[in-house]
Amino acid sequence: MTRLQAVSPGALNLRVGETVEVRSEAEIMATLDERGELDELPFMPEMLAYCGRRLTVHKVAYKLCDTISRSGMRRMERAVHLTGARCDGGAHGGCQTACQFYWKEAWLKRADPADPTDLAAPSIPVGPPVPSGSPASPGGLAAGRPLLPLLEAATRGEPGEDGEERFSCQATELLRAAPTCLPLKDVRQYVTDVQTGNATVFFTSRALLVGLFNRFQERVAPRLPRPLRIKDGLKWGFVKGRLSGPTPSVTLGLQPGELVRIKPKEEILKTLNQDLLNRGMGFEEEMSRHCGRTARVLARVERCIDEKTGRMLRMKSPCIVLEGIVCTGAYSVSCPREFLPFWREIWLERVEEPA
Repeated sequence: MTRLQAVSPGALNLRVGETVEVRSEAEIMATLDERGELDELPFMPEMLAYCGRRLTVHKVAYKLCDTISRSGMRRMERAVHLTGARCDGGAHGGCQTACQFYWKEAWLKRADPADPTDLAAPSIPVGPPVPSGSPASPGGLAAGRPLLPLLEAATRGEPGEDGEERFSCQATELLRAAPTCLPLKDVRQYVTDVQTGNATVFFTSRALLVGLFNRFQERVAPRLPRPLRIKDGLKWGFVKGRLSGPTPSVTLGLQPGELVRIKPKEEILKTLNQDLLNRGMGFEEEMSRHCGRTARVLARVERCIDEKTGRMLRMKSPCIVLEGIVCTGAYSVSCPREFLPFWREIWLERVEEPA
């Protein structure tokens, strides 16, 4: 099949806080190739629910951290994240990762913030899996949507050798959509962080210093005698697992709305093996920043798509997502992806409701 040439209107050079309107389905369709992509980035069925809606720019997504091959930061061209626009997984087997959508500027147009049109985004739940095609999800849109069949077909990749269903989404295709590495020494990214409103000068400076420290720990510390190493060569955040055998578990049965506190870091480290895993779930340095915080349970997570393989991972025991707690990129060079961290119940404790 001859690949169609996607149409890309001029750059908008958006900044954080600007008001935009998602273009109509017909306008977006004109920008996509025969795979439903623009610049190798898929437009997903869950995004159709936002067509015609007005939202604000949450982050300028000109870079992202590579969580597939761990190559570092990658460069993305002309894309943003919009406030409140996360994937509900309705067209992807009920995946509960709740990733922020990437919106190419070609799919948006500037809007007048003074316009009384409703700025609210559709409610994107991060709860129990929503069956694909469910009328309650953006992925379950009614008939009469000419773009929907193309987008739905693109949500499935080639089956695995065992015939297992494999999914395709923006997260699984990010290495194609962002093929260029963005080295730590490229100072333009830090200027862009501030100019776009992604981060303050202080936050950006701190993130750069953390990045330089981690590079030192990665490349220089292993060559030093152990007594001369800083914090035993650990990355900033200094997370080190203690266990060499099976890791413990606790079942609290937490439900959405309950109030919990994230345990102190030292207590969590006692539950991790040397790969920083607790029963296969990782605890990362960025998560340690939230230790001691109190938050409400947003959802119990039972399934998520593996970005590397496209397989649907089903958890033997659900993980927890907390309201208002995201990865801010403080320890990952100001990455704007803002993942929702998954928490084991053993890392949390119930808190009594305030009087």
